[in-house]
Amino acid sequence: MALPETLEEFPWGHSALKVRGKTFLFLNHSEEELSLSVKLPASRDFALIFDWAEPTGYGLGRSGWVTGRFSQDDQPDFELLERWIVESYKAIAPKKLSASL
Repeated sequence: MALPETLEEFPWGHSALKVRGKTFLFLNHSEEELSLSVKLPASRDFALIFDWAEPTGYGLGRSGWVTGRFSQDDQPDFELLERWIVESYKAIAPKKLSASL
């Protein structure tokens, strides 16, 4: 939420973080699982080496979207996920906003 002009909406009961009306992060949290989907134009291939990552469904994977799924017992690398969230923001946000980071 600290990224410029970020708003949160809740389509389909999940959290979607958007910049100027375009989603750069989908989040879902339940008692069993945390999942997030981000657009990774530069890191997609690297991201997919992890067992917990897969191309995002609904055809988004073909556009560079990756989904990570974590159970309650997993210890996600939050620093890595933060970098991916910023990469996704930069891929979606207008160039002037991206340049401000």
